[in-house]
Amino acid sequence: MPLRSLLPPLVAAAILLGPAAQAQVRLITEEEARAPSQHLPATRAITRGPGLRLLTPQDVNARSFALKLAFEPRGGVAIDLQSLKVEYLKQPPIDLTPRVRPGLQGLALDLPQVTVPAGAHPLRISIRDAEGREGSMLIHLTAR
Repeated sequence: MPLRSLLPPLVAAAILLGPAAQAQVRLITEEEARAPSQHLPATRAITRGPGLRLLTPQDVNARSFALKLAFEPRGGVAIDLQSLKVEYLKQPPIDLTPRVRPGLQGLALDLPQVTVPAGAHPLRISIRDAEGREGSMLIHLTAR
């Protein structure tokens, strides 16, 4: 069967499956997980920056799971999605942003399948709005 005749069904499947068709993302490698942990910074309780809401449980029973996060604008100010930063809090911090950027969809981060080694993984996620105000959160992800 010629490749040209296979393209329309493949394109249709990718459109219908949407994010589910994305490849698995190795969020954290075994080597990165073995790096020394960083002292976790204190967090502020009140901010005028965008809100972040984790839609995935922080304690997962698998090393492969869906990672979902919602961004919530405040005061009618648009969120600057290009300002998203995801860091693995190791010594030194590891920038995971390029690995998660393909999962940005509207006002959410939706990665249907990420993998991490078993153990505890502290992450800091931050994003700014169009006025430069930052919202951030710490996630203490634990994979079993």
